[in-house]
Amino acid sequence: MFGQRRYEAIVIGVSSGGLNALRVFIAGLPENFDIPVVIVQHVGAHSDGTWLNLLGGRLRIKEADEKEKIEKGTIYFAPANYHLLVGRDKCFELSIDERVNYARPSVDVLFETAAEVYKDKLIGIVLTGSSSDGTKGLKRIKEKGGLVIVQDPDTAESGFMPASAIAAMQVDYVLPLSEIVALLLEINNKNKI
Repeated sequence: MFGQRRYEAIVIGVSSGGLNALRVFIAGLPENFDIPVVIVQHVGAHSDGTWLNLLGGRLRIKEADEKEKIEKGTIYFAPANYHLLVGRDKCFELSIDERVNYARPSVDVLFETAAEVYKDKLIGIVLTGSSSDGTKGLKRIKEKGGLVIVQDPDTAESGFMPASAIAAMQVDYVLPLSEIVALLLEINNKNKI
């Protein structure tokens, strides 16, 4: 399905049940995983980001900063109470605009801006969650030729967010978390050829 295309970024949206899912996901990525990963996890407005220390893993993990260049080998998270956008220069932008889908950060905001920049070189993933945030953005990624992956709702701690995406479009893959990681490893290896 993904052929010989070289992917330049992965964007992930996750909400309820996210901490457990992200621990599994991040633990599965080796230190030579090159594709940058950008994640919106719905967190409380006053979260100080220390929860990122609970994720472990072998890659660099950090909150995204304003005007920071997106680099390989790094997992970025949207800071609490900010929308995270990808600018045309492939640097992050932070916004305190109104909530989208009752959320700030919003998955849709990240997905839609990343789709405009990376087009068919973007992978969009929706994991566990209890809202429809991410559905509209994932559709945009698909429209721009990107690869869209959704966690199998039956394997998600909260299946609503994945089910919403599946109901709205023809997704490329519906997989349990471990198989999503395996697919990304395969794509990353093909990127290196």
